[in-house]
Amino acid sequence: MTLTETSAHDRQVAAWLLFCAAVVLGMILLGGVTRLTGSGLSIVEWKPLMGVVPPLTEEGWQETFDKYRQFPEYKKVNRGMSLEGFKSIFMFEYLHRLLGRLIGVLFLLPMLYFAWRGRIRQGLMPKLVVLFFLGGCQGLLGWYMVKSGLVDNPRVSQYRLTAHLGLAVAIYAWMVWLAFDLLFPASGREQSARPYGAWAGWLVALVYLMILSGGLVAGTRAGFAYSTWPLMGDSFIPRGLYAGTPAWLDMFEDITTVQFNHRIFAYLLVILIGVFATLVYRSGAGGHARLAAVLLVLALAVQVVLGISTLLLHVPVPLAAAHQGGAMLLLTAMLFAGHVVRKQ
Repeated sequence: MTLTETSAHDRQVAAWLLFCAAVVLGMILLGGVTRLTGSGLSIVEWKPLMGVVPPLTEEGWQETFDKYRQFPEYKKVNRGMSLEGFKSIFMFEYLHRLLGRLIGVLFLLPMLYFAWRGRIRQGLMPKLVVLFFLGGCQGLLGWYMVKSGLVDNPRVSQYRLTAHLGLAVAIYAWMVWLAFDLLFPASGREQSARPYGAWAGWLVALVYLMILSGGLVAGTRAGFAYSTWPLMGDSFIPRGLYAGTPAWLDMFEDITTVQFNHRIFAYLLVILIGVFATLVYRSGAGGHARLAAVLLVLALAVQVVLGISTLLLHVPVPLAAAHQGGAMLLLTAMLFAGHVVRKQ
């Protein structure tokens, strides 16, 4: 196989991976909308195969609705909901699950095709198999999360929600990184930015942790607690932080502490990413490094505006979904910057 053919195959595989990553991103955003609209517990059964087909008749819809009415969310939150109202929340959760199944097909079939045609470079196939396995685990984890809300307290566990989000984000990030490996092979052109490689790795980890902290905010509904900025209520550091017993548990369960920690994460990232992007831009590296620095700053600015707006406007669904998308945009920009300074 010639170098030109290998390069062409790498671009094809990279395009497929980026397409799959885009669908995973859509899955993450749809999951956020499902949670924000209170739709996540509308399907009370897990049918990996038969669940592909929604109710098709009025009798089928009534039967599905009757099953939902047996669970605490209907009895404690949505009592008196009409069948038409149920259909609207059902469809968000149904589409979320359907998209999850579609991702499996979109990933598996092209992977088998590329492997059969010998278009996957050596060493990449095991990573793709692991990605597919993680996708299957994500489906199981999603149902494990839903089960936590089909109990007396009709609200999913913030721990399981954050784990479900975290695995989806990890799958997305790995797909994007593998695509970057194929599209931007090591060239040694960005040597002057190479000293910032370790820093980039830590920043990717911090952005990921920031997204996880956002999962805790969503799971505890902490975003509704303080709709003011930069103060939380009447002070920057609110009363009651880490006041529980044990104190460390408050970072996962106390809404004041959870929101405060999310804000502090944001302030920290604004400083660290701002300094990192400035240093990379001024390092004298080539076009990719400077482009990465500019994109990173732009993504950071967009996310800051979205975050503050979501808070001040009391978490409207479209803006909150955009804020989640902004977090993924920032992660993608950070991954690109990290790839440039570490591998190019």
